[in-house]
Amino acid sequence: MTINERVESIVKILDDKKAEEIEVFNLDDADYIAKRVVIANSLNGKHTIALFEHLKKDLKAQGDIFLASDVSDDWVVADLGDILIHIMVPEYRQRYSLETFLSELVESQKKKDSDPA
Repeated sequence: MTINERVESIVKILDDKKAEEIEVFNLDDADYIAKRVVIANSLNGKHTIALFEHLKKDLKAQGDIFLASDVSDDWVVADLGDILIHIMVPEYRQRYSLETFLSELVESQKKKDSDPA
C-alpha cells in the first residue's frame, strides 16, 4: 500500500468509528519526523482509547506496524514510522493547536523552497 492509501484507510477507520474533525497533513516537503500526520477528535476518554484499539486491530490486519504509542484517556499518539496519528478530546486539541504548528511548518518550508538562493 502507498502512504496515501494507508492514510485513507486510517481516516476511514476513524470516521467509521465516529471520530470527529479528522485532518491530514502532508509533510513530504517539511523537515519533520513523519511524512503524514492524522489528527482526530474523540468524543471522550473512553472513545479515545476505543478508537486507538480499532486502529491497532484493523491496521495490523493490513500489515501496518505500530512502532510506538503513548496512550491516555485524553490523548493518543501512535507512531507508524512515516505516519503519526493523534486522537484527542476536543479540549486538548484546542489547547495544543497542533494544526497551527503543522500548518506553519508546511508554510515555512514553502517559503524556503520559493526563496531564491
